[in-house]
Amino acid sequence: MDKNITLIGINFYPEDTSTGLYTTQMAEDLSENGFNVSVITGFPYYPQWEIWEEYKNKPKYLEEEFKGIKIYRYKQFTPKNPNFKNRVKHILSFTLGSFRNLKKIKKSDLIIAIVPFTFDVWLAHKLAKKTKAKVWVHIQDFEFDAAFETGVIENNKLKKITSKLLYRIETNLLDKADIVSSISYSMLEKAKKKTKSELFYFPNWIDEDFINPEKADVHPYLKSNKFKVLYSGNIGAKQDWEIFIKVVSYFKSREDIEFIVVGNGAKKDWLLSQIKNFKNVKYYAPVPYKDLPDLLCSTDLHILFQKSEVVDTVMPSKLLGMMASAKPSLVTGNLKSEVAKVIKESQGGEFFDSNDIKSIINFIEELNKNIHLAKNYGKNARQYIIEHFSKEKVLGNLKNKIKEILSN
Repeated sequence: MDKNITLIGINFYPEDTSTGLYTTQMAEDLSENGFNVSVITGFPYYPQWEIWEEYKNKPKYLEEEFKGIKIYRYKQFTPKNPNFKNRVKHILSFTLGSFRNLKKIKKSDLIIAIVPFTFDVWLAHKLAKKTKAKVWVHIQDFEFDAAFETGVIENNKLKKITSKLLYRIETNLLDKADIVSSISYSMLEKAKKKTKSELFYFPNWIDEDFINPEKADVHPYLKSNKFKVLYSGNIGAKQDWEIFIKVVSYFKSREDIEFIVVGNGAKKDWLLSQIKNFKNVKYYAPVPYKDLPDLLCSTDLHILFQKSEVVDTVMPSKLLGMMASAKPSLVTGNLKSEVAKVIKESQGGEFFDSNDIKSIINFIEELNKNIHLAKNYGKNARQYIIEHFSKEKVLGNLKNKIKEILSN
């Protein structure tokens, strides 16, 4: 095939969660199918918000090779406290630092910019001008929308000025792209309001053979005989931890139900300070990716508490793993969101408004008492995920679209 594809995104191997996982698997699949793949990325830092130990003493610019993929890294500024000001410095650091790595790419037919960061698109356009390549923007998250909706900027006057400027930049960058993709239909609807470029549905995917309850062992974190409620993933601002505290507080005197939190992120220390006196809550650091199937398949119920004011800016990738595990899911958030639609369509769990504490508690109680009901929810969830989000199907559609673009 001899076509050259360049991926630009701060999160990549060895990060094995969230955006980094999907960008890595996409690059691997393209490389295995005859494309020459290069990646412009940062140093691994997520979800700890700290450069990983094994990379701390590496030079600022680093070239690596992974499964035939050429990797060009820049050691970006990474704040321990990712507030608005520090996030801006983080974004600018990676953007400006990666500019030098653009010069190392001599040939490219297609450049795929991963959002976030939106400024990766600016880098993509710079490289495209030099190499005469097509530009594909893939939106994992509308970072500006998410920032404003989750209250990263609290000053209303600053918020108004900043939002106007950033949205103008966003539209300008997206309009120059040959194609814009995103991970849910509702996010594509949002993209339609932001750009005139061609749109393409490119959801995150799940390897159902990897997360397979028939192959999984009981994970050491979940060996108790209690009814186990698991949250696994990023401990950040997008999750509704206030609701979590209220729920675990309700069950604090119960001996038959326990809550397990596995993850890392910007709000980890705050959460640990809140749950330190709860005997029914256990916290563990993230597990290696290879152990994820055991973890997800060993619980009795998955939870994902999202804030009700955040609607359709993101389709949580963790939801796919939760549902593939053949265990029921309890999700909260905005009832108009695509996540709510997926849960409802799949009948793989229940979705409630974040403020509906009574329904949340009742659902946990109901599943605790009814094993047959829990199994039925889990079976529905896995069946739905395989049908709509299998890795082979999703990446097959991607490769077909790439071939179409490059043939024009």
